[in-house]
Amino acid sequence: MSAIPKTFPEHELPNEEQLQSGIEVIDERFRELVSDVSEVRRHWKGAEWSEGAVYLPEQNVIVWSDIPNNRMLQFDPESNETTVFREPSNFTNGNTIDREGRLVTATHLTHCVSRTEHDGSITILVDRYKGKRLNSPNDVVVKSDGTIWFTDPPYGILSNREGEKRDSELEGNFVYRLDPETRDLSIVANSMDRPNGLAFSPDESRLYVSDTGLPQNISVFDVENCGTRIQNQREFVKLSPGVSDGFRCDVHGNVWTSAGDGIQCFSPDAALLGKILIPELRCANCCFGGPDRKTLYVAGDTSLYSVELAVTGASID
Repeated sequence: MSAIPKTFPEHELPNEEQLQSGIEVIDERFRELVSDVSEVRRHWKGAEWSEGAVYLPEQNVIVWSDIPNNRMLQFDPESNETTVFREPSNFTNGNTIDREGRLVTATHLTHCVSRTEHDGSITILVDRYKGKRLNSPNDVVVKSDGTIWFTDPPYGILSNREGEKRDSELEGNFVYRLDPETRDLSIVANSMDRPNGLAFSPDESRLYVSDTGLPQNISVFDVENCGTRIQNQREFVKLSPGVSDGFRCDVHGNVWTSAGDGIQCFSPDAALLGKILIPELRCANCCFGGPDRKTLYVAGDTSLYSVELAVTGASID
């Protein structure tokens, strides 16, 4: 059964000047990353706030979150049909997959990171730090050693729109590392205002983390100590327009990040290479999908989009 559009009546609509769509080349290197026939395609419209797109290779589908509607949606590129994946979803936000292809999810209402097992059951991996409830886990990635790294800003506890309003039990908003085998949870970054999206570089020597709080930038850290800690924080980029919510890397280490005008692509040395303009007020994040991982799927405000690229996404979503 097809998913029913549930955009709220008061949802702000873009004006004509904001309805831009297509490819914008800023650096000639960008031409090597986009297909000659690239076009922005909208697959479905009707979310209140699209987030957390992830590609599930075994099913060949895209799953993403519609946070205020408390549901997760699924797009099948073969049938071109969008259906409800999970409802209610406990106000799920970011998603990724682990090394066994299982869905790993950051959830606001239950302040947890969970894993969907192969039989469909859901395992809560962590929901507290030293006995105190997490705020509202936002985005999540899985490292090659199986550890799960996630951000925990307060967006799900600020109001009832994306979770449940309550006071934080913690002393800040942190980036965490979880060992799913031992359940050991550690803070790896406590220097950020509201950490949000995150992704490893292809060789996992770097961790990128966006801050949608006061800095409104993307920081980059060096991954040290056999991949268990990060240090040497410095600013990677500060976007315009808008801020970076979520992002992923391609195999060359380029960072494809959401922004106010769509998706912006930065080289590993922070040069803006080009943009994929999305006709929405804002974009949340993106992921690489398809059997060859050359299709970039974009969660853009009310909709799900895609564009074919000439570059492959890094192996971890």
